[in-house]
Amino acid sequence: MQIFRWQSLGEFARKEIRALVALQQSDRVWQFPLAAAAACGMPMAVGALLELPKLGALGAVAGLSFLYTPATGSRHAMVIVLASALAMTASYALGLVGSAAPAVAPILIGCVAAAGFRFCQFNRLAPPGPLFMVIAAAIGAFSPVNASIAALSLAQFVIGCIWSCAVSAIYLAVVSRHAQQQALPAVPRRMNWATTSLLTGLFVVGSVGVASMLELQKPYWAAVTCVAVMQGSTLRASLSRNIHRVFGTVIGLGLTGSLAPMLTDSWSVAAAVAILTFLVETTIVRHYAFAAVFFTPLAILLAESSNLAAVNTAALMQARLVDTVVGALIGLIGAVCLHSRQSTAQQSE
Repeated sequence: MQIFRWQSLGEFARKEIRALVALQQSDRVWQFPLAAAAACGMPMAVGALLELPKLGALGAVAGLSFLYTPATGSRHAMVIVLASALAMTASYALGLVGSAAPAVAPILIGCVAAAGFRFCQFNRLAPPGPLFMVIAAAIGAFSPVNASIAALSLAQFVIGCIWSCAVSAIYLAVVSRHAQQQALPAVPRRMNWATTSLLTGLFVVGSVGVASMLELQKPYWAAVTCVAVMQGSTLRASLSRNIHRVFGTVIGLGLTGSLAPMLTDSWSVAAAVAILTFLVETTIVRHYAFAAVFFTPLAILLAESSNLAAVNTAALMQARLVDTVVGALIGLIGAVCLHSRQSTAQQSE
């Protein structure tokens, strides 16, 4: 039995090593990453033009709602994008409430994760699932926002969502003429949506709570990693995603350190956000770890662009790595609970 276990472990390690160097086939049209870069990059450019980098970054985070655009018919896709933009706005608004009451911020982020998971499953949306909703809520909860400008921040977020919907409309109008429309994915059977959503929210709350108890500098990164890891369709997929995310984050932090000296003004940050968004959406369908390399500096820029010059880059990178490891471990435990419950339910039937 012991020999069998060592053989199984060795085979698993070999499969994961092969997965780390293997590229997947992609049917994504090239216009999608280009439109995503416009959805996130343009708000950053407007913020640079107006010398309001923080508001520009909020608009860029709102622009992530474009990534929920499904490859279905234009009418259905626009409904989904509008609903996703509304969900992103509600997530950020809840985050702002959490910034005024830090004690309840982890609970609010967990509620966003649970509701976002149910929203994505109800609308049969593929990953990233509730990831960007959690990012919006976490940035709202942990970024210092003066109460007097909270309404202005929310308004800027709404404008970013409107811009994202406009980009999506143009993208759908162009692509629908050439690309073949895809059918909606089938709804997974034998899943208790209420229990799954609740477990997702509880583990996200736990990740933020553990990061806060450890006095980590940026505890919201743990929540983002946790919800990303729990998106795996199977336990094996979640474990593989966990390995890829940590591996990609380590390399991505090195890329962040290399980029930091070149990001000397708001315009360079805006250009970096647009380019990194394009690279993430080009590579995410081919290799998750490779995409995480670019997503790591992108997420840091979106969260820290307003005071990037005053941030200790080395300390920020260290905090990002520790938070990622904490979130990945808790997310993996959550994935084990989710998929063990589903296996038990299937066996009982």
